[in-house]
Amino acid sequence: MAKYFKYLCYLIRHKWFVAVECWKHHLYWQAIVHDLSKFLPDEFIPYANYFYGKKKQIRDETGYYKPTDTGDLAFDFAWLLHQKRNPHHWQWWILPEDEGGVKILEMKYPYNLEMICDWVGAGKAQGYFSPPFAPLLETQWWYLKNKGKMQLHPKTREFVEDFLGP
Repeated sequence: MAKYFKYLCYLIRHKWFVAVECWKHHLYWQAIVHDLSKFLPDEFIPYANYFYGKKKQIRDETGYYKPTDTGDLAFDFAWLLHQKRNPHHWQWWILPEDEGGVKILEMKYPYNLEMICDWVGAGKAQGYFSPPFAPLLETQWWYLKNKGKMQLHPKTREFVEDFLGP
């Protein structure tokens, strides 16, 4: 039972930090609805089990984990549901083609901005951002370390990189 409470506390902390970032950019609706699907049992329970269960989940030095290679099928399916329910995830904008391969669609504003707010909020909630660094600089560092793992439309990537700066 403790793992569910711990995950609930983390989830509320994450939503708070993302909401603060969204409010800074006038994304009031996104601040409210961000990650609400994580409260649904088909996401909440596998996430709590994965992040707070007996098995130690593994993140790299940037906080990134491999959501398709976790070894936990329940979590993998919950992650699939989450990304397909929430257009602030770049994976939502990937269209599998019948012939194989994928078509990468341009993320629409405000979802691309919410995605960045999510990155900043997640870093704050997980404690990866510490003084004297500013969260945006930390997010830029995280993005530069992980951008090769993301399939982004060129205009989406341009938006992200313009927003985060050089």
